[in-house]
Amino acid sequence: MRQKTAILIFANSAKAEGLNKPFKKSTALFNALNSQIKNKVKQTNLPYFIITEKEQIGDTFGSRFTNAIQFVFNKGFDNIITVGNDTPHLQKKHILEANRKLKSNNNSLVLGPSQDGGFYLMAIKKSLFNSKDFLNLPWQTASLNNRILKLLALKKVKISLLESLIDIDSTKDASTILNSFRNLPVLIKNILFQIIASAKTIANFQFQFFKLINTTSYYNKGSPFIFST
Repeated sequence: MRQKTAILIFANSAKAEGLNKPFKKSTALFNALNSQIKNKVKQTNLPYFIITEKEQIGDTFGSRFTNAIQFVFNKGFDNIITVGNDTPHLQKKHILEANRKLKSNNNSLVLGPSQDGGFYLMAIKKSLFNSKDFLNLPWQTASLNNRILKLLALKKVKISLLESLIDIDSTKDASTILNSFRNLPVLIKNILFQIIASAKTIANFQFQFFKLINTTSYYNKGSPFIFST
């Protein structure tokens, strides 16, 4: 029986992510996250494709993502589940749940929303995919999910949502993820601790530096005495 669903891992290499993320240890972190998402996808036993910056085609994120989806559909699949590499708490269960939802109850789209307004997972049927609509979406903005939901509501498309998770784009995200009481692989947890510790060291140095500048004393020796004879 032909497999109708494929997974698209749309994620840059660890080296490329290291240049894009504004914190130290990002290359090490995304090396671990890339390995993690690949392992999770393999556990689903669904066919998958990995498209990094080397294979992506287009001048914008939206065009690159749209072209990647079209590439997988052109391989003959009816459904695609897309995932990235920046959500440490993404698990195999989320991917399998998306697959079940996509195949049942006439769902045409399943979203795993991120707390920053985007999504960490999207499962979509070929019959719903429209490259023109995709290109016009506000990619990499906080309004992305709302725009998708409004667009599909107008088309009376049934949408299903997974639980909300946190993408890691900043040191603050790293701290929130560690304090979420969710399980993380030891390697990823240790790297996140190092990222936070490094940020605190830098912040403390900056604080002490500006404190030194702002508290420098300038002594007024006073007016000279006038001696009269």
